[in-house]
Amino acid sequence: MRDIGRIVVVTGAAGGIGRALAGLFAADGDAVVCVDLPGTDVVALSERLGGGHLGVTCDVSSEADILELFDRIDERYGRVDVLVNNAAMGPTMAATVDTGLDAFRKAIGINLVGPFVMAREAARRMKPGGAIVNIASLAGVLGNPRRNAYAASKAGLISVTKSLACEWAARGIRVSAVAPGYVRTPMVAELERTGKADLGAVRRRVPVGRMARPDEIAQAARFLASSRARYVTGAVLAVDGGWASFNQPGDAHPPVDGTPQDELSPPALPSSGRIVVITGAARGIGEQIARAFAANGDTVIIADRDGEGARSIADGLGGPHAGYALDVASEDQVVSVFAEIARKFGRVDVLVNDAAVADGFRPALDQGPADLETVLDVNLAGAFLCTREALKAMRPGSMILNVGSINTFLPFAPRHAYGASKAGIDILTRCMAAELGPQGIRTATIAPGYIRTPGVAALEAAGRIDGHAIGRRIPMGEMGRPEDIADATLFFASPDASYVNGSILYVDGGWTAFGNAGNASEVASSSSEETTE
Repeated sequence: MRDIGRIVVVTGAAGGIGRALAGLFAADGDAVVCVDLPGTDVVALSERLGGGHLGVTCDVSSEADILELFDRIDERYGRVDVLVNNAAMGPTMAATVDTGLDAFRKAIGINLVGPFVMAREAARRMKPGGAIVNIASLAGVLGNPRRNAYAASKAGLISVTKSLACEWAARGIRVSAVAPGYVRTPMVAELERTGKADLGAVRRRVPVGRMARPDEIAQAARFLASSRARYVTGAVLAVDGGWASFNQPGDAHPPVDGTPQDELSPPALPSSGRIVVITGAARGIGEQIARAFAANGDTVIIADRDGEGARSIADGLGGPHAGYALDVASEDQVVSVFAEIARKFGRVDVLVNDAAVADGFRPALDQGPADLETVLDVNLAGAFLCTREALKAMRPGSMILNVGSINTFLPFAPRHAYGASKAGIDILTRCMAAELGPQGIRTATIAPGYIRTPGVAALEAAGRIDGHAIGRRIPMGEMGRPEDIADATLFFASPDASYVNGSILYVDGGWTAFGNAGNASEVASSSSEETTE
């Protein structure tokens, strides 16, 4: 994930997340423009990063300050490649009747208007390949008492993320957002000091039992800004430890004494050398995911209904990899295969549920129970079965990754069974995040848009999809590649995503961010190999 020599602007750089961001980008070889308010040590921070970096004081709620900032960037670098809008004013926690209009407007100005102006000026200086990452908040997704201005500003920032992504996709500029939950930062420490936050209660509310570290938010932003997320735009990635996946009274995690060590420093988790099981991996997206993990140094087990194809790919990868014939809709086969995997390899560290089938594209009036059951048995019940059996061989630090679809969010007619199965996958991921988080096992969903694979080239040939119309519907104007899904999968399964739990990431070229009438792009993809699987 190393993009050398970019010019990266980070606002709020003197804060906890900002410092982590600046350090990560500098370590990647990027030139970092550290931006924060007067009175902070932002200039000294940039100097500590070494030569080539720049520290600038700027109030992002002032358009004049922002214009002066970019004048300095123009003079020093002449371009911008990445902008991370991280500067923010924290919640005042005042009751609605005690909140003045000036205070409300101030939060909106700093948290929403300022990032918009920063993005506008950065985009003027970006070439194709540029990226903007907005640090939003879970408060912009879920309601909280006495956070009116803060929450509204973050929800607005999420909306602006999507609208800018659609507008600037044609220019080759991606815009995405990270929505953190509670993070151990000076802002949160101040809330605790003033009695406005009970961090013990916060930890009990998070399935993984702790708050995030600043570096965990920074790593997510770094990924979204990188070439490995080249097909991600308009997406919002929750990095919340599973907070948004817990939906019942009581605690999500048993009480924790003191501050968990993982909240203070990264645990020693392996980034390679793992046992990775991937279903549906004899072709298409699954095959590319298998190749990515194998190249990462992991042992890959390919399970597919096409057993010969699975074994052929495993043999072609060389090394200790293995292939198994597996119909995920057969409970007997799933139990048997995962028992054999546990016996031979001793454990399962990562499970990727990719096996899926398309539906028949028949009108609802022509469909019967069997039409739905066939799709649901493979796409949903199959993923559940494989997860249940894999869990018997998993340990703390393991990961379950489910491959969803844009149909999770925007179902297509008449693909009723397929959309239902993928909606079920998303909530299955969330339920398991809440259940398994206390055991140290994370889950996530990757939701592809239309991806160029051989698998559904036949759909276009059969007249079931219109490739040119699909290309015009995608803000980026092109279909994704299997590698795009593999890159996202590898990130989620890495220590860099250690606080991602229960989240869904749309890798769709902006499909789910587009809500306008007409076409999302001017030029359609010329490829005839597109599919959501």
